[in-house]
This record gives sequence, structure tokens and C-alpha cells, in this order.
Amino acid sequence: MRRVCLTLPTHRACAGTIAAVGEEAAYGARQFGVEVHLLVLDSSAAPVLDRHREAVAALPPSPGVTVHHLDEDEQRAFLREVTVRSGAERELQDRLLDLLLPSRVSYGACTDRAFLIAQALGCTSVHRRDSDSRYQRLDGEPVFPLHQELTYLGQRADVAGKSATRSKLPPGSEGRRVAIAGGSFVGEMSVDVAEIRELDPDTYRELVGLSLPEGSPQIWRNHLIDASFRGAGDTAFSGDRTTLAPISPMHVDMCNIGLDHEVYRRVPLPPATDTIGSDYFLLHLTHNAQLPGLQHNRHIVNFHTPERRTDAGFLAYQLRFAKFLLSKTYLNAVYARTAAAGDALLDGEGHLRASVVAGFVRESVGLDRAENARRMDVLDRACRRLGDRYTTVADTLADRRSRLLDEARDDMADFALLMDHWEALTGASAEVGLAVTR
Repeated sequence: MRRVCLTLPTHRACAGTIAAVGEEAAYGARQFGVEVHLLVLDSSAAPVLDRHREAVAALPPSPGVTVHHLDEDEQRAFLREVTVRSGAERELQDRLLDLLLPSRVSYGACTDRAFLIAQALGCTSVHRRDSDSRYQRLDGEPVFPLHQELTYLGQRADVAGKSATRSKLPPGSEGRRVAIAGGSFVGEMSVDVAEIRELDPDTYRELVGLSLPEGSPQIWRNHLIDASFRGAGDTAFSGDRTTLAPISPMHVDMCNIGLDHEVYRRVPLPPATDTIGSDYFLLHLTHNAQLPGLQHNRHIVNFHTPERRTDAGFLAYQLRFAKFLLSKTYLNAVYARTAAAGDALLDGEGHLRASVVAGFVRESVGLDRAENARRMDVLDRACRRLGDRYTTVADTLADRRSRLLDEARDDMADFALLMDHWEALTGASAEVGLAVTR
């Protein structure tokens, strides 16, 4: 029987989301006759962790659904066994463990852990949701993205094209399998970026513009700036619409994504810490490799947890946004290389060639840091122009300037290192397995 992993990584209170994702898992098992492994990867502090355990215990038993709720100690024990089994040298084992389970927030690393555990469980796909998301409803029933993900993932593109609303496949890809399926979100855009736009639209456009490749046409840049952080707007779901094509990262969100194992068992996500957007790497890679994807309109409803509206939450997000803008200097260089490579990113069976991708990432480490020094100057001026609590952001960035410049570069070196050992880690995960918890 087909096994799939529906995962919810979290480090903050989200008992309601756990219950909602539990419903989605039950729906998938019931409608598609698959085994759904619901995986909650919990990095929350003790009081919240206890509430999450209660929320998991309260999930009604459902045929075909197995629930795994792993705190960081349990995740670390699994990863330790995997790194040992991978054959890496002892000193490297510790380094890989630190990359996969860092002490700071990492959007890529938490998803990498889900990939490894999915391998251990024998799953053929991973489906990710986030703690700050809810489902739309139609005629009183929740609209689950898992429906489209299970329908299309792994299916040959020429077969999938017969039921998709429209197909925009590039020539020669009809025999490849659907590697990714995703939708976006509706509702609030990122609360902190939205505030910048409200305070000073020109400063917003200047900062968001830093995330785009240098030298791109202004009309194209304007369009992407307008579309960034906006999701799918606020149009309510009224019926399914699907497009079969290489998916643009601008049109899907990582809270609403499903990936086939042939993608994530070969290439991981960057384990960069405190960097928003670091988990979008595989979206760019599959798009540039022209792998078939399924874009759907079962968009998730975005909202913001109370923590995001506190001063501490605000500062933490702004620093992650700054690191995102620094990371894009390196990532955009890699994306340019992968876009130029196209089909050369794939082997004879249409699978990603991790060694080629790792080479591009490693080469980016040597980029001149002058560009990121300039970006830090832009950030400083922008935050001081915005004033009020953004002045605190500017002061913090100034205090950490040298460290942040180093981290942005070192994050890419760490990513290349993880990629070098990733297939050994995914293979070891399959050998180690994971005990069933419920």
C-alpha cells in the first residue's frame, strides 16, 4: 500500500492546527486508500509541548492513519543513529547532526528532518503544512490540498495531463513523473512586511527588490515585487482548477506543498538558520530542471500567531528577513546556474543530479562579499527611515553586521556539505526505520 508523510513542523503553540491537519490525514487515508503517517516535529518549549501532546492524544483514531509526535530529544536520537549508519566519520557525524537539528530556527532543516523520517517510514511523498495556517471551506467542508497532491504526485505527466484543467508542459517532459504539487495561501500577507509596505511603499519596494536577480528588466522586477509575499490574494475557493507545468516558486507556498521522494531523497533544503525563504530551494530547482509539477487552487488560509505581533517576534522576523536578503546574493547565483543547466540537471532517468547542484552551491561560496555589504547598508538606511521600532532593527543589524555577512556565506558552505552526504543519509534513514508511535 502506498505510504505518504503529512508533516507539521512547529516551534510554537498550534493545537488547533494539529487537530485540523489530523482531519486532513484522515481524509487522505479514507479517500485514497493510502497509509498516511502524520508527523508532528515539535521544537516547542515544555508548556507548549505538553499542550501539543494533549492535542495529539485527542486526535480520533482513523483507519490508515499513524501519528508520530517527536520532540527534539526524540528527533536527535533518530538523527544520531542515521548519521552513524550513514558511514560518516565521527567528527562529521556531529557536524551533520548540528546542521539537521540546529539550536536556532531553520525552515530548511526542519523539513530535511521530515524528509529523512519519511524515508525511514517508507513513504513515497512528503506533504508539508505550517502552524500558522488553516483550511478554506466549501459548502461547510474543509478544502484539503492533500486531495490534489495524492491525485497527481508520482503520476506520469502524459497521464496527469488528461485530468488537469490545463497543461503547459515543455516538449519532451511528457514521460516524466509529477515531482511536485502545490498551492499558495489566501488571507494576510506576512504581517511585518505588510507593515513596511503600509509605512513606506517605496522602502518596501527597495527592500523586496533586493531579493531579485541583479540586472533583470525593470518591468519584470516590478511585477515580481508586486507579487512577492502576496500569495493568491483573497479569492475564495469555488472549485478545482489545476495546471500541469514546471511550477514557479512565486505561485506556491511551503505551507501547501507535496514533494515526490525522487526529489527529496536526492537533494535536501539549505539548513540555514534564522533565514526565511531558505526552504524554497527545491521549488526553484525542480522548476529550472523543468520537472512536471501540478499547481492547484486549494489555497491554505494564512494567519499570524500572537507571538508574531510581540516586539520579540517582530525583531526575530526582521532579522530573518535581513538574512533572507543576504542569502539571495548566493542563491540567485545558484538559480542562474541551474536555470542555464536545464536538462543537464537530470540524469538519464530524469532524476536530479545532486553532484551538479552541489557544485553550483559550492562555487557560490566564493562570491565577493561587497554586494552583501552594500545590502547591509541599504537595510540600515531603510530601517532608520522607517523609524520607531525599526530603529532597533537597524541597531541590531549594525551590531551583528560582520557575523551576519559571515553566516550568509557559511550557510552555503554548510548546504554544500549536507548535499555531499545527503544520499548516504537518506539511505541510512531507510535502513534505520522508525518505531510506530500510534
